[in-house]
Amino acid sequence: MAWSFRGKAQLGALLLSLLGWVCSCVTTALPQWKTLNLELNEMETWIMGLWEVCVNQEEVATVCKAFESSLSLPQELQVSRILMVASHGLGLLGFLLSGFGSECCQLHRSRWVFKRWLCVLGGTLEALASVTTFFPVSWVAYATIQDFWDDSIPEIVPRWEFGDALYLGWAAGTFLALGGLLLIFSACLRKEDVPSPQMAGPTVPLSCAPAENPDGSFCLMPRPRNLVI
Repeated sequence: MAWSFRGKAQLGALLLSLLGWVCSCVTTALPQWKTLNLELNEMETWIMGLWEVCVNQEEVATVCKAFESSLSLPQELQVSRILMVASHGLGLLGFLLSGFGSECCQLHRSRWVFKRWLCVLGGTLEALASVTTFFPVSWVAYATIQDFWDDSIPEIVPRWEFGDALYLGWAAGTFLALGGLLLIFSACLRKEDVPSPQMAGPTVPLSCAPAENPDGSFCLMPRPRNLVI
């Protein structure tokens, strides 16, 4: 099967969208949104995520405890829960719609205009999933910076720092944004008709007729199909 430039762009966009969706799901599940290192006990590290807080002790094990109530959480974590779950739904729905609208999926009697609008809708949903991923991750990062440089907190008190999940969340938002924009870009391209070997018919030789040159030699000349002899 021959692939057009539009089909290759759609395939790349689908792979980026799928990669971004998987990274977004992993970001939501990871507890490493914030990390806290204690100077008094360097063998112990605290990590906090959207759903639980954990204590990592190198010589013992990692003990985690889920939050008892979401109302006791900071506002940025409460909103981040909702937005990250919404990002998963938008990303999955956008991936399915754009998959049905791409050239990879050949639906019976599907019109090109209909598949084009599916790609546009799927790309828009992927872009919205990117926004709903970037916003909570960036908000938690901003709140962490604000608390870290807060002068009202004594210097003796340990400060929360960035966790690995924040960087993974930024990468997920980037992949989702690139996938959504590439899907919309591919929908703006014109349709390219690429004939397949099965559709190509046999080559019919032209009908030829002998013709006499002025020097007396003969050669074959194409004969018109509508010529009646």
